[in-house]
Amino acid sequence: MSYIGSLNDYQLDVLKEVGNIGSGNAATSLSTLLNRKVDMKVPAVRVVNFDEMMDLVGGPDMLIVSVFLRIKGEAPGSMFFVLSPDEAESFVKEMTGIETFSITHPPFEEMGLSALQEMGNILAGSYLSALSDFIQISLQPSVPILHIDMAGAILTQGLIELSHESDYAIIIDTFINDKDSNQAPIKGHFFLLPDPKSFRKIFDHLGVLE
Repeated sequence: MSYIGSLNDYQLDVLKEVGNIGSGNAATSLSTLLNRKVDMKVPAVRVVNFDEMMDLVGGPDMLIVSVFLRIKGEAPGSMFFVLSPDEAESFVKEMTGIETFSITHPPFEEMGLSALQEMGNILAGSYLSALSDFIQISLQPSVPILHIDMAGAILTQGLIELSHESDYAIIIDTFINDKDSNQAPIKGHFFLLPDPKSFRKIFDHLGVLE
């Protein structure tokens, strides 16, 4: 088993705590953007293999919405933020008021796509900023890229290089809740895929490397 596949509960708890710090920063940014109170939580952080990751989004043929970016700096890697079409549509309607926005019936309203990309940019930037501050190494997100496609087409591209050395990913569950709305929380997933050499660097700086 690779190093990522053998992370213990304490190491995962540290990542969850970093996730909660990042989600707090993201909630502040989203609240400012939406001009209303937004709450965010990270209920769970877990390690799954690539097959389980694909199952989590409904299988390779399931349509998903993904914001992808590369992590640059001292511990490079990749990150996906993934939403189901229903969750993505709910977010766009909450953020823009465009009630006709649909993922399953293109063409897509440009404002809705921009809202999704901006959300991914805020969430990823907040998480990486929290992780960077926590472990005191430099991490920066690339410009996020929005994809609407089958899960297999989107995720496989990011996994090919990693699969030579590992077949595990860190999943960071995320709940986004508009406190001024009666809507159910929007549920998304971060797939955190540090490059193989980055894992040991991250946990060494956290002081929890076995």
